[in-house]
Amino acid sequence: MMQPLQGSFVALVTPMLPNGELDYGSLKDLVEWQIKDGISGIVSVGTTGESATVNVVEHLEIIEKTIEYSNGRVPVIAGTGANSTQEAIELTKTAFNLGADYALVVTPYYNKPNQEGLFKHYLKIADAVNIPQILYNVPSRTACDLKPETVFRLSDHQNIIGIKEAVDDEQRMHELLEIKEKLKDKKNFSILSGDDPTFNLFMEKGADGVISVAANVVPKDISQICKFNLSEEFSKAIDLNKRFLNLYDLLFVESNPIPVKWALEKMKKIDSGIRLPLVSLNKVFHEEISNELSKLELI
Repeated sequence: MMQPLQGSFVALVTPMLPNGELDYGSLKDLVEWQIKDGISGIVSVGTTGESATVNVVEHLEIIEKTIEYSNGRVPVIAGTGANSTQEAIELTKTAFNLGADYALVVTPYYNKPNQEGLFKHYLKIADAVNIPQILYNVPSRTACDLKPETVFRLSDHQNIIGIKEAVDDEQRMHELLEIKEKLKDKKNFSILSGDDPTFNLFMEKGADGVISVAANVVPKDISQICKFNLSEEFSKAIDLNKRFLNLYDLLFVESNPIPVKWALEKMKKIDSGIRLPLVSLNKVFHEEISNELSKLELI
């Protein structure tokens, strides 16, 4: 049985120069820092990596460079979702050929498929590419919701090994953990939170880990919170997690990845580049985020 995917996975930003050009020097440094600070794996070109505004050539190049820089030390999870099933297959296939360890496949956005459409979409990708695939549900961005009953139907496919769930809802969490329990004698099905403010509670109830935006800024701590949960030291996890509750909220005062890129720039980890239609963090938030970074001794 394949090992479950567990722990802290950073939804890594894509560093850019002020003119929007990709900055591979900074990407290499970020990968080194993340690995040194104990991250369990790296998500390349997810939402936080600006998948919506890099072109296909850049998208694949970022995945390739991330694989090269991580050099087998941690798994690389490539963001390969698209709202066209065929495009998602092509991205997933290329990521697999480049050496990605997993694919993270977001639900199709904008065209609003129903559950049967979602089922067939994911099944076709799983049939087409022999790489372990993680379903990704984030209705606040995509305008469609992958329901637990559809997740359960999809979990039967050997290439579908988990889900990143970004819906903050205890009932949803409970239903997904029930799926994990039902499958336990057959396969490891990883349940990963996609919501920083609630991931600790999710893990306490039995989830496997988090794909985290905050891990860009505090990789060591997010890693440690996950380790505490996985070793059932829940009170330690709660205490450490409390320190970052304000940070989690501040990293979403504007659309992700605007705040986290600004924070990393303040920390001198990346340059100021971000691509339109996203723009740099509104000045009204500068002081509050700076103060939080100072309080956490990050700047």
